Amino acid sequence: MISEILTSPLGAIFLSAVCFVLGSWLQRKVRSPLLNPLLVAVALIILVLQLTGVPPQAFTDATQVIAMLLGPATAVLAVSIYRQIQVLKRHFLPVVLGCLAGVLTSVGSAYLLCSLLGLDRALTASMLPKSVTTAISMELSRQQGGIVAVTVAVTVCTGILGAVLAPLLVRLLRIRHPVAAGVAIGASSHAIGTSKALELGEVEGAMSGVAIGVSGLLTVLIFLFL
Repeated sequence: MISEILTSPLGAIFLSAVCFVLGSWLQRKVRSPLLNPLLVAVALIILVLQLTGVPPQAFTDATQVIAMLLGPATAVLAVSIYRQIQVLKRHFLPVVLGCLAGVLTSVGSAYLLCSLLGLDRALTASMLPKSVTTAISMELSRQQGGIVAVTVAVTVCTGILGAVLAPLLVRLLRIRHPVAAGVAIGASSHAIGTSKALELGEVEGAMSGVAIGVSGLLTVLIFLFL
C-alpha cells in the first residue's frame, strides 16, 4: 500500500514537498548552513525509501513532474537579473572573466582528480561538467560518452555543497563585493547554489543567475575542443 502511494506522482511529490518543508523548518530552528533544506530533504527521502522498501528508480520516475519544472524555475531567475541590469552592464567584463575562471577551474580540477585516481574515460566524461546546470551537464556527458546517471548525481551533489558552503566561504575569504560573491556561487554550483545566493542578497542572486548561463555557454565551448 505504502509502496503504491510513494510510486504514484501525487504521493512522490507530496513526500518531496513535506521533506523540503521539514528541512526549511529545521534550518530556521538550528540556523546552520550545514542543514540546507535540499540536503535534509534528500536525506529524509532516502531514509523513507529504505524503510518502506520502495525502489529508488520507481520513486524517481514518479517525480518527473518536479524534474520538468527545473527549466522554468531556472528561467525565472531572469526576473532578478533584469532588476539588476545596470549592475550587470557596469561589471560585464569582470562577470564574464569570473565565469571563465570558474569554468576552467572546475573542469581542470575534475580532470586532474580523475587522472590521479585512474578513472576511465566514461567516468571522467561524467565528472567534467559537474558545475553547470543539470540540463547542460547531462547532454555534455551523453555526447562525450559519459554515464548520465553519474553526471546527474555529481551535479546535484556539487550544487548542494555549493549551497551549504557558500555563506561560510564568503565570510572566510572576506568576499565583500556582491557581484564577486554571486558570480563565484553561480559559476561553481549552478541553480542550487543560486538559491542560497538569493538569500544573501538580490545582487548576489542576480549575478549568480547570470553566471549559470555564461558558465554553461563557456563549458559547452570548451567541450567542443575535448
